[in-house]
Amino acid sequence: MTHPHDNLKILAFVGLPGAGKSTAVDYFTEKGYPKVYFGGIVFEAMKEEGIEITPESEKAFRTRFREEHGKDVVVNRIVDQIKHLADAGQHRVIADGLYTWTEYKVLKKAFPGELILAAVVAPRHLRYHRLENRPVRPFTASESYDRDMHEIENLEKGGPIAIADHYLVNDGSVEAFDKKLDALAEEVHFS
Repeated sequence: MTHPHDNLKILAFVGLPGAGKSTAVDYFTEKGYPKVYFGGIVFEAMKEEGIEITPESEKAFRTRFREEHGKDVVVNRIVDQIKHLADAGQHRVIADGLYTWTEYKVLKKAFPGELILAAVVAPRHLRYHRLENRPVRPFTASESYDRDMHEIENLEKGGPIAIADHYLVNDGSVEAFDKKLDALAEEVHFS
């Protein structure tokens, strides 16, 4: 008997801020692949509570949201979204914003053979330079360091990066990164 998710592949991108996750996600969504967005779950919940979205309020809310509803609240909603997409005939899904070790374990359990984890990594000085110069929500080097510490210590973000199936080092030009994404797409059958 075939399972409705037999042909499903989920490509999840992980990495610290400024590594290039958004660029990688955009590369695949521009090819027409649907995405589930972990941060979107948090933003929706913030809107429902009438909380203005700022870097500070988002960080505080994300922590409180997980404390009140369990560490797996976001990922459980993502699992439902992925199942809905698979049931609707989508066989390739991009997961944007997988953060915690808990989220990784829940996703891996829900989709044991379907999950592909790709870590986007870059040297810290380069990530901080990018974050300082980005047009939306720029961070100072000090703010970037604080955010790294928060994500590693409080959001268990290091685990999924450490156990990734694929590593994309994003330390060169946009064109060089695009070539790495082309190679990944082919290797994981998203081309």
